[in-house]
Amino acid sequence: MSDKMVPIQGEPKKRVCYFFDSDIGGFHYGPGHPMKPTRIRMCHSLVMNYGLYKKMEIFRAKPATKREMTQFHSDEYIDFLSRITPSNMNSFLKEQHKYNVGDDCPVFDGLFDYCSISAGGSMEGAARLSRDKCDIAVNWAGGLHHAKKSEASGFCYVNDIVLGILELLRYHNRVLYIDIDVHHGDGVEEAFYTTDRVMTVSFHKYGEYFPGTGELRDVGVMKGKHYALNFPLRDGISDENYKSVFEPVIRQVMESYDPSAIVLQCGTDSLSGDKLGCLNLSMRGHANCVRFVKSFNKPLLLLGGGGYTMRNVSRCWAYETGLAAGVELGPEIPVNEYYEYFGPDYELDVRASNAEDLNTPAYLERVKRIVMENLRHVGGPPSVQMTDIPSLPIDEMLEDPNRNEDMESMDERRPQRLLDAHRQADGELSDSDDEGEGGRRDHARYRARDSVNGVDGGNRKFGMGVGIMAPSGSTNTHGAGPSGHTTAARVLSSSHPEPFDMDVDTPTTEPPPNPLELAEVPEEASKDLEAPAPLKTTTTTAEDMVLEESSSGSNV
Repeated sequence: MSDKMVPIQGEPKKRVCYFFDSDIGGFHYGPGHPMKPTRIRMCHSLVMNYGLYKKMEIFRAKPATKREMTQFHSDEYIDFLSRITPSNMNSFLKEQHKYNVGDDCPVFDGLFDYCSISAGGSMEGAARLSRDKCDIAVNWAGGLHHAKKSEASGFCYVNDIVLGILELLRYHNRVLYIDIDVHHGDGVEEAFYTTDRVMTVSFHKYGEYFPGTGELRDVGVMKGKHYALNFPLRDGISDENYKSVFEPVIRQVMESYDPSAIVLQCGTDSLSGDKLGCLNLSMRGHANCVRFVKSFNKPLLLLGGGGYTMRNVSRCWAYETGLAAGVELGPEIPVNEYYEYFGPDYELDVRASNAEDLNTPAYLERVKRIVMENLRHVGGPPSVQMTDIPSLPIDEMLEDPNRNEDMESMDERRPQRLLDAHRQADGELSDSDDEGEGGRRDHARYRARDSVNGVDGGNRKFGMGVGIMAPSGSTNTHGAGPSGHTTAARVLSSSHPEPFDMDVDTPTTEPPPNPLELAEVPEEASKDLEAPAPLKTTTTTAEDMVLEESSSGSNV
């Protein structure tokens, strides 16, 4: 195993909790849809076959309940998600339009279970960080940053990030949220737009691009003014240019805000070659953000997000899992159940292309200067008066993990509870490639394992008129901030915006209105959608996924 993992010298050891539910790969958005939950199972296969399971604890989180989800989302919206299915969706046409379900966010079998798994991993990861049971928690099934309080958006139904941050806020004075997805993290920014207890920082493509929010002038309102930072980017940014703005901004944020916990959304649609992305980061350029944020030695929650070229998504997240655990993965991909996806070179690295970088040094410097100026208004970390921590069901589960040990079978020498929590200590003997603790358990080719019956060409396209897959020029903008043109916010007639020095040629569609009063996340956002048509659901094999990988290229 020594050639597969090389320890990173000079880094302190971190306790890593890694969350994975094997059911996540069984969900399917529909034929032709670019979001494929199978990418998480592909990543997990690399994690296991590289031997990373020896360096961390692996957990299957308890799925989030309806009550837990309604800590942020509205009761009516969560009840709707729990009841709608492909077989009864025609009875919910009005609700689908109200909650923006259909098109980009289709109804599929197991929709609510999918949301529960995603949210459960992020909430339990946050809970373990707060109780000092780990230093880094990883949930690649999370990071669904577009979901609103009462609205699905951009392939996201339940905002696991907001739920995780709310859990962290029970124990931490201030939480920093960083988003490196190619799309703006509008759902998280909107949720905390009026508070100084969460600072949101998003680096994203802006200008005729989904979701249309995230302008440089969107800095928060009321108590949260200057606690939302946006760094708009142009097409084709390189590793060097990204690093030249990411590291100085985050370093200044850490000095000014001094958070006690960090949430990093690691959307991989900012990688080169992504089907819906337009940036040009390599795997190592993307992973440098994880390495840099980890260096601050704060409790860190790593989450997934976008990413629509599956072989690159799984490569990048596996590599970043290794960085969290203190090792660098070797360049050669080990044999695994998805091995043929990584051909023809079967190497881990995702390289940048020769695409032109439209982010000139002058442009980046001007944007960075304005972002730094916004940060200077913060003036230091805000003080927070802490109160008694409210009790939730997750507290009992984490405080007494052995409460059900009397129910375990006496015929089992080592219960599954102990096997799940096992971590191989440094210096412990390694198993060989073909035996030992789970090692190489499945050498079968996936083509021989899966039947290839009922293959569907999968040419259906979702949401081409509006949403995350819409072509340039047809952006649907809604959400917090001046760049969200919506009826969701009320304009304060008693106050006026301060003059803002804007000399960056960032594209806007209209001048900013007065500051917005967002006492809570809006129940509804105005939108112009057609009534969704019933969706056809199919059972998808591995062969379908290969076909869809090639066919969905037209979504770019």
